[in-house]
Formats: sequence, structure tokens, C-alpha cells
Amino acid sequence: MKVILFGAGGAMGKKVAALQATRQNFEIVASVSQEFISDEEKKQYACLDEYTGQADVLIDFSFHTAVEQILKYCIRRSLPVVIATTGHTEEEKELIRRASSTIPVFYSANMSVGVAVICRLAKQAAAAFPEADVEIVETHHHRKMDAPSGTALMLAEGIREVRPDSVITTGRSGQGKREANEIGIQSVRLGNVVGIHEVMISTGNETITIRHEASDRALFADGAAVAAEYLICKSAGLYNMNDYMNQEEEA
Repeated sequence: MKVILFGAGGAMGKKVAALQATRQNFEIVASVSQEFISDEEKKQYACLDEYTGQADVLIDFSFHTAVEQILKYCIRRSLPVVIATTGHTEEEKELIRRASSTIPVFYSANMSVGVAVICRLAKQAAAAFPEADVEIVETHHHRKMDAPSGTALMLAEGIREVRPDSVITTGRSGQGKREANEIGIQSVRLGNVVGIHEVMISTGNETITIRHEASDRALFADGAAVAAEYLICKSAGLYNMNDYMNQEEEA
């Protein structure tokens, strides 16, 4: 699998690059970043359009504002793309949806297979206890730009699939009781925490807590590689980690 890595100079880009030493059939043929690791290193490009060679898929671990140029490049080359960046605006999400009518696009707020598992578990628990209170607490390092995290929103939206009348509430302050149909999201930022997500579902008599903790960002790189391998044999469409898990269950 020949991979174009966009955002290669960032922390996650370096994690993806390291996979070449541990994963079979995973070759980065072009590393695109303005932050070069080494001037002597080949296969590095400051601009995406500079690379015109062979590729099977593009993996994006950059910044959300780059999505338009990435999609234009991939559409022009009929190239599948894994968008592993978060924090996209509604306008950028619409660009992603439009592009998926032409090329295969894998887009997930979290590239962890483990997070996809807890999302399913949270939906099952929320459906089993339709009157229970639901709260989500997400904790990340103090450098994270967006709040709440894309993963917390993904968990909340997943629960809304089984509770369509629910309302997502981010943060809570001032006077006023909690509404029964709320899905609350609280954000914590401190230290170097990679990522912790907790979903708490309480009836008043019992509480179910579903928790995922990321210990190393390498897990997101692994997930992106899994997504890329899954995507290269797909037709045009918008795919996510849930689609991947459905395929694994059916296999």
C-alpha cells in the first residue's frame, strides 16, 4: 500500500511514518509538510501538488483548514483519502460529504478502534435505559485547540441515534436543574493527557460508566493505517470506523 502522508512533520505524522518499520505492505511514498524532518530525506514535499507519482491512498493528519486542498487533489487523482484531522467547521464537513460522492473518503472524529467499541456500548446502554441521565467527560492535554473533543461529540451523536429527542449540552454553569433529555459534555484540559473519554449513564439507582483511555498516540496512527487498508478497495462514499467494524463482524 503506497501512502501519501499529509502533515508528516507533526506529532501524529511522525507516528504514522514510524509504522513503516512495523507494518507489512505500508510504504509512505510522499511526506508532505512545511516542517521537514531532514533536508536530506527524500520523498518530502512542501506542497501536495508537487507529488505526481504513484499512490494508493492519502492519510491526512494536519489541520482542519487544509481539507479543501486535500480533497481537490484527491478528486483530481481519483485517490481515496483518510481524514484523521478533527475540528472541521460545518462548511468543511460539507466539502467532505460532497467529495465522497466522487471518491472514497474515510472520516472519523477518532481513529481508535477502541473508541468505536465504546461508542457502540454507550448506544446499547442508553437504549436499555431510555430514561437515564447521560453525561460525557473528556480529558485532553492543555494544548488541544477544540472543545469539546470531536470524539465526545461523536459519542453524543451516537447516543442520539437511539435517543433522537436528546439535546447535546456542552459545559454547565449558573442556576438551573439538568433537563431530562440532555446529553451533557464536560471538557477538561491539563498536562499531557493523550485522551480520556468517559460515558456515564445513571438511572438514579445504578450507574454504568464506560471509559476509554489512550496511552500513546500511536494507536491513532494504527487506526489510520487500518482505515487506509479498508478504504482502498471501496467505491466512492463516506466511511467511518463503524463501517469498518460492521465489515469485521460480517467477515
